Amino acid sequence: MPDEYRTVAGAGVHETEVNRSRFLCALAPAATEQEAQDFIATVRKQHTDASHNCWAYVIGADASVQKASDDGEPGGTAGVPMLQMLLRRDMRYVVAVVTRYFGGVKLGAGGLIRAYGGAVGEALDSLGTRTRRRYRLATVTVDHQRAGKLENDLRTGGRDVRDVRYGEAVTIEIALPDADVQAFRSWLADATAGTAGFEEGGEAYGDA
Repeated sequence: MPDEYRTVAGAGVHETEVNRSRFLCALAPAATEQEAQDFIATVRKQHTDASHNCWAYVIGADASVQKASDDGEPGGTAGVPMLQMLLRRDMRYVVAVVTRYFGGVKLGAGGLIRAYGGAVGEALDSLGTRTRRRYRLATVTVDHQRAGKLENDLRTGGRDVRDVRYGEAVTIEIALPDADVQAFRSWLADATAGTAGFEEGGEAYGDA
């Protein structure tokens, strides 16, 4: 698993014009390949009168799923440059659809490649991206007497507190950068006079 990746901040559309052709790039986050395909289908329905609805998506923190379509444009002039732009920007869990309304001027293969790749790049700049970083999930168990101050110290210290559960003891779920785990263990022991339990869990991604 990579330490971090980037994805789009949210769904949106950015429009550019090249030699009288309109290029509308719709971007959206997509957690699964099915979500990406559903988004493509939705954009197609919105623009049934368009000349082309070309698309590309990258799923997986390690970019394990990569697909693209030229949707009738000359082979390799639309979907592939869109996909390459997403990968060049380290984008993951993202789908892009570029809708083209032909303006009467042929762009040629090089012009199409620049237009489709450029539409995605401009949309990413306009709509914004966010970085997701890999974290280690961990469980802290502490007695009720110390729990309130500990939780407050965690939050004011900028720690990612995911959940707090009250039972016989108080269980606090947190997420830590892997590099911080050992230092956090030492801090926790000092903060609770060695009374808190600490158990490492799996990994997850969260906003950096």
